Amino acid sequence: MNLIDFIQLSKTVSHALRHESQSYNLNLDNQGHVLLSDLVIALNSKGIQVNEFDINKMVELSEKKRHQILNGKIRAYYGHSVKDKILKYPVEPPEFLYPGTVQNSLTDILEKGLLSMERQYVHLSIDRSTAEMVGSRRKEDLVILTIRAKEAFLNNIQFYKEENGI
Repeated sequence: MNLIDFIQLSKTVSHALRHESQSYNLNLDNQGHVLLSDLVIALNSKGIQVNEFDINKMVELSEKKRHQILNGKIRAYYGHSVKDKILKYPVEPPEFLYPGTVQNSLTDILEKGLLSMERQYVHLSIDRSTAEMVGSRRKEDLVILTIRAKEAFLNNIQFYKEENGI
C-alpha cells in the first residue's frame, strides 16, 4: 500500500500553484485555478503518484487550509509569486489585522512599511493566534504586529480576503 505524506504533498502542490506553475506545465486562470485533473497529471509526470481522491484528502486534512477545490478546479489561497497577478476583490477589513514577521525584519518594516516582497499581496490575519500559526514556519524570533486596518481602508488602502480568513 502506498502511504501518502499529505504535509509534503501540500507543500508540493503549493509550490506548483503558487510559484512554479510553468515547470509543472500548468496554466493558472486569473484567480489561480487549474483543473484538478491537470494537477494530477502534472504531479504524476514528476513522479508523485497521486489521484484526485488523494488531492481532495490532502485539502480536507490540512490544518493550514492552503488550498481550495471547487467545481473540479484547485487553487492555492495565497502566497503567489507567479508573474501574472491573481485577481482579488477589495473588501472592507475589520478594525485590526495582524501580520507575523521576524525580529530581524522589524526595523525595515517600521522604516518602509509592510511590503509584499516577492509575493503578490501582504498576508494579514484576522487574529493574533492565526498570525502566530502563519508565522510559526519561521525559525527566528516571531513578532506579531497590529495593523489599524479600518483606518488604513478609510485612507484608500485596499484589502482583500480569502475564504480561509487570510
